[in-house]
Amino acid sequence: MSTLLFFTIQLLLYLITCSNCLEFDHPCRPPHHNSYPFCNTSLPIKTRAQTLISLLTVDEKIQQLSNNASAVSRLGIPPYEWWSESLHGIATNGPGISFSGAVKSATSFPQVILTAAAFNRSLWKAIASAVAVEAMAMYNVGQSGLTFWAPNINVFRDPRWGRGQETPGEDPMVVSAYGVEYVRGFQGRGRKGVSRKRVLRDDDDGDELMLSACCKHFTAYDLEKWGQFTRYNFNAVVTDQDMADTYEPPFRSCIEQGNASCLMCSYNSVNGIPACANRDLLQKARTDWNFRGYITSDCDAVATIYEDQKYTNSQEDAVAAALKAGTDINCGTYMLRHMKSAFEKGKVLEEDIDRALCNLFSIQLRLGLFDGKTRRNQFGELGPQDVCTSEHRKLALEAAKQGIVLLKNEHKFLPLNKHDVSSLAIIGPLANSTDLGGGYTGVSCNPTSIIEGVKEYVNNIYHAAGCQDIPCNSSNHFAEAISIAKQAEYVIIVAGLDLSQETEDHDRYSLLLPGYQTSLVKAVAEVSKKPVILVLTGGGPLDVSFAVGDQSIGSILWIGYPGETGGRALSEIIFGHYNPGGKLPMTWYPESFTNVPMTDMNMRADPSRNYPGRTYRFYIGDRIFGFGHGLSYTSFTYKLLSAPKKLTLLEAINARRQRNMLHNRSNGLDYIYVDEFQYCSSLRFNVQISVTNDGEIDGSEVVLLFSRTSKKIEGSPEKQLIGFKRVEILSYESVETSFVVDPCEHFSFADEHGSRILPIGDHIIMSEDIEHIVSIEM
Repeated sequence: MSTLLFFTIQLLLYLITCSNCLEFDHPCRPPHHNSYPFCNTSLPIKTRAQTLISLLTVDEKIQQLSNNASAVSRLGIPPYEWWSESLHGIATNGPGISFSGAVKSATSFPQVILTAAAFNRSLWKAIASAVAVEAMAMYNVGQSGLTFWAPNINVFRDPRWGRGQETPGEDPMVVSAYGVEYVRGFQGRGRKGVSRKRVLRDDDDGDELMLSACCKHFTAYDLEKWGQFTRYNFNAVVTDQDMADTYEPPFRSCIEQGNASCLMCSYNSVNGIPACANRDLLQKARTDWNFRGYITSDCDAVATIYEDQKYTNSQEDAVAAALKAGTDINCGTYMLRHMKSAFEKGKVLEEDIDRALCNLFSIQLRLGLFDGKTRRNQFGELGPQDVCTSEHRKLALEAAKQGIVLLKNEHKFLPLNKHDVSSLAIIGPLANSTDLGGGYTGVSCNPTSIIEGVKEYVNNIYHAAGCQDIPCNSSNHFAEAISIAKQAEYVIIVAGLDLSQETEDHDRYSLLLPGYQTSLVKAVAEVSKKPVILVLTGGGPLDVSFAVGDQSIGSILWIGYPGETGGRALSEIIFGHYNPGGKLPMTWYPESFTNVPMTDMNMRADPSRNYPGRTYRFYIGDRIFGFGHGLSYTSFTYKLLSAPKKLTLLEAINARRQRNMLHNRSNGLDYIYVDEFQYCSSLRFNVQISVTNDGEIDGSEVVLLFSRTSKKIEGSPEKQLIGFKRVEILSYESVETSFVVDPCEHFSFADEHGSRILPIGDHIIMSEDIEHIVSIEM
């Protein structure tokens, strides 16, 4: 065959393939399949989905029940990959993403736990919107899907959890707020081109979507591998009380306020029933929270129902249990391999499959997957030029700077003046690494290391790893580190964690620095001319109590996994170009906490069995650093401007229930069930606070507002967050900020039956040095 003939054939094959691809990309594109009712955009989404389903055979239907859904070529329906990831930027996890086309990289924002430390709702939404733009741009060039499985909104219950880094922390209110902002920003709520004006009918399933976000992992999932327990076989035993006020709220908010279009059920069982086969759990989202999306299993979670949990007697029973419970799609192949047999044996009905497909196709239709022209008009201009933009990299830098937490700053050791620094030693195995993104990271645009960031301020830099790697199983490399520490005027030590210590499928057993890291820090600090700067990486809490009280360690900074701009962000903080304002979104426990079984899901403390409780809301033990801890280069003072001293409840309760409440009150009742209130909104009030910057440096302050009851009631939190805002305050100036407090929500907690109760009596509102009593009376 001649060369010319060969290339001619290849060109023809390419053109034929492209023609088919164009047709498959948009099945309703004229003239082939646009006459089908499912292509009629004037019909409700649900009607279009149902007419499409009616055209499919049983075999074709079953082929849709996997993340890698098959094509139906006779109807022009293309194959579709549901699984793409976008936790803090477009990630390589999942087959829906490719970096081998026109887009070679994507912006890597800080890992979620660090972004959460900024306590900034607008920042969270801006990041999600930026990631969405890059996702849409990649879709337009065939390098991603439109359905992404993020955010992770499990509460960071145990400090050893390898995936705690992926979450917004330990407080359900913060986790809820983050989830809402992420979903709204990512799905395109309020974005130009995504219409919200269309009047929805009863048989419609929701608004048009730019992209689909997925709230995961539902629920009580926060164990990877601990002893004999793995996420695949673990049964999370959760009380009704803890389910109601810890585990469920983020998912409820993600659905009700964020309008999430996807929910992912987790691997673990919940009170003996695998989450993906737990009908009560999954249907609650639809019936009580009005969820109108699709439910996917975590990957191979349907298989674990039989293979690991031993919940069913056969593979067919497992896929039937998942489908009937409400799991619409199986990430993996278990449903593909066993659903036909389950159908033939009568374990599932065709209507069970049709229900799942209706949820799946409804989302695809809301995304415009079948309506190519419409989608191109809305978002077709997005392309490679919209990925890794300077604006997105600036946003990533801002997120890293806002999130980094100054844990210690003895005698105002930081910031350094670059003109006073003649030489600087940087020690640590991650000091020269550009891999600072944490789990679920993609291919970064232009990552910078800590050394590269510092080089912008100091010319004379020494570097030694000190440890061969983060596990630091040997002290063989200490000598060089000690040597340069003696030579340099200032020393930065980068210690902490990486993905060898904490990641998906891998929990920690210790809260101490890995291996010989503590010895390295001590050895270097002992010989340094000035106090050292200790920089801690990683998403999980660390017991660094040795460093807190050591005068030779002047400052401690936690940078989490700061993403591609982390090196620059850290250097700007160290050299005073940015005043840190991040606050810890999780408690840092002492090593003794590792005596607590990771499998104990109870949140409340139980002194009778030496159980200290979990998270700042219920933990009664010692802390290295508390939730909300974070220092600044300046100082702030708070002043309460206004808040009520008394609230009367009777006006918010209807007359019939008033009599019951008064009767119960005479019998010594200390609380009222929140569902007894008819008008909770009438009880809301404002708390107004003035915050003054008392120093010479402009700064941002995260204002955290807490509440607690003055009289301890069984099961009540030690305190609980009821509001947060990040405010920018110029030097020697003041800013006023206000919070809307809803007593039904913010002063209540769940009782042992999972019902929310509002204690009668005094409630204390707290923020820094402010304490104010609001008395609730009948």
